[in-house]
Formats: sequence, structure tokens, C-alpha cells
Amino acid sequence: MTSTSSRAERKERTRQALVGSALTLLADRSLSGLSLREVARAAGVVPTAFYRHFASMDELGVAVVEECTATLRQLIRQARQAQVADPIAGSVSILVRQVAEREADFRFLIRERASGVPAVARAIRDALDLFTVELTADLARMPALADFQTEDLRMAADLMVGAMLHTIQALTELDGPDDDAIADVTRRAERQLRLIALGLTQWR
Repeated sequence: MTSTSSRAERKERTRQALVGSALTLLADRSLSGLSLREVARAAGVVPTAFYRHFASMDELGVAVVEECTATLRQLIRQARQAQVADPIAGSVSILVRQVAEREADFRFLIRERASGVPAVARAIRDALDLFTVELTADLARMPALADFQTEDLRMAADLMVGAMLHTIQALTELDGPDDDAIADVTRRAERQLRLIALGLTQWR
């Protein structure tokens, strides 16, 4: 049992090393320009070991997308569900902090969203669609929106996710850490989300 567990743990560590190494190498380049040998070398494994974890570089790219979006989805979900006075400010604050802590991840998502690698671009679209579905469900649970059609709530959620993407792109395009610039992006993000929310309450 212990031996089987140890093998599984080693396999998972190697898989995570491949994903982490790919993310590091993708900091300023596209997935299409990255080779399997580069990733394997950076992860400290032989190229043949790569295929024990991923069938192709495309599959590795999809795993990188999942790694980049999983934590953010969880944190944003917690912010939406928390009983706080200002859920919009809370969600934007989490997003800004996550981009600062994991900028390479978000640069990858923004860049590869329009990637020439169809499987990766599709995985990013699927992740964004999941954000939208979850946000639509959250909006539907709000008493003030109880009589709204799902289609309208989905439209508002889609606009909010678009504003989130715009904020991520603005943050990743800043020329180094700049508190004033970050504050400007944060204020604009909050205003965009509040405008969407206000428009929704007036929509019929």
C-alpha cells in the first residue's frame, strides 16, 4: 500500500513539475513555440517520461489552463458567497491580488486565449464559460433578481466576466509595480462592474 502510494505521489510530483516548468517557460512566449524537450529538461525528467503524464504538448497546455484557473475560480466563488458589505470590491480585490501573485499565469491565459493551439484556446473558453455559469447561478439567488429570466442574468454575467478579463489584461500590461496605476485599474474595474449591476436592475 505504501509503495503504491509513494509511486502515485512521485507521479503527481513529476506531473506538477512539468506543469510548473511549462508555466515558467511560457512567461514571455507562446505554447506553440515551446518544445517537449525544453519542458522535460526544465522539469528534470527525460523526454520519454513526459508521455507518462501527457499525450502531447496540447494536453500539457490544457493542464496549464486548469492550473491557472482553478485557484482563481475558488477564491472568486468564496468572495461572491461571503457575507460582506461590498462583494464587488471584494471580488476585484481578490482578482488584483491574484494577478500580482501569479502574473505569469494570467499572461499565459490572456495570450493563449487567441492562441494558434485550438485545444488550449478551447480550454480557456470553457473555463470562462464555467465562470459565467457560476456567476449566473449566483445572480439568480439574489432576491432582487428573482424574477429575471436566466437569459438576461447570463448576459449580465457574461459582461462581468468580460470586465474581469479586461482588468486582468490591464494589470498584466502595467510597466512594473505601480501602486497608483494599480489603484486606477482597480477603481475602473469596480466602476465597470457596478455599472453592469445597475444596468441589470433597470433591465426589463
